[in-house]
Amino acid sequence: MGIGYGAAEEQLEKQIGCVKYTLFCFNIVAWMIATALFALSVWLRAEPGFNDWLRILEAQSFYIGVYVLIGISIIMMAVSFLGCLSALMENTLALFVFVGTQIFGFIATVAGSAVLMQFSTMNSSLQPLLNVSLRGFVATSEYTYSNYVLTMIQENIGCCGASGPWDYLDLRQPLPSSCRDTVSGNAFFNGCVDELTWFFEGKTGWIVALAMTLGLLNVICAVMSFVLVQAVKKEEEQASNYRR
Repeated sequence: MGIGYGAAEEQLEKQIGCVKYTLFCFNIVAWMIATALFALSVWLRAEPGFNDWLRILEAQSFYIGVYVLIGISIIMMAVSFLGCLSALMENTLALFVFVGTQIFGFIATVAGSAVLMQFSTMNSSLQPLLNVSLRGFVATSEYTYSNYVLTMIQENIGCCGASGPWDYLDLRQPLPSSCRDTVSGNAFFNGCVDELTWFFEGKTGWIVALAMTLGLLNVICAVMSFVLVQAVKKEEEQASNYRR
């Protein structure tokens, strides 16, 4: 009985060790991804030219998802250390707390990514905001400020009007030179709403990818922590039965 128990205990300890150090490594990776997510989100929020465009177009709702991801990345960086400590100490209470934080992290990263995509992709809530702002600038393009904004956007992005050059015709405004290709002289076919949306998609693509990867790691770490809790409890039960 003693020999059999010793072999079973040794095998269980090896399994616990395997799960424990794998969980430790996953937490290190999660910390690195959370750090990268934080850095990219802060960079996107602080980028001067990008911030100015959103302010001018009155589309700063775009930043709601960015704020959520900045907050969750900070929390996940701290939680990763909790995961490392709870795994190494094999503390069941700390592991249960860690599981709870991972569930929260998964929900928050998915929510933050969804909100960010809701204000940065085609057919999203961003496009009506851009359409209203751009049509307002086209309607008042005879004024210096409106003309400056349209010229800046149309020349840099390569677009014309809100939905196309016909916006100027609909609003009875002359077609500006910034709406034309400098080589061919033809008017840009695509409107600035679509072009700006594609531009924003390119900015947020990597951030959303990192956030979803972090969410996946949250699920993996939660499952592994629960497995470790069960293994530690089993080890404690075996030790208790052996002492009897």
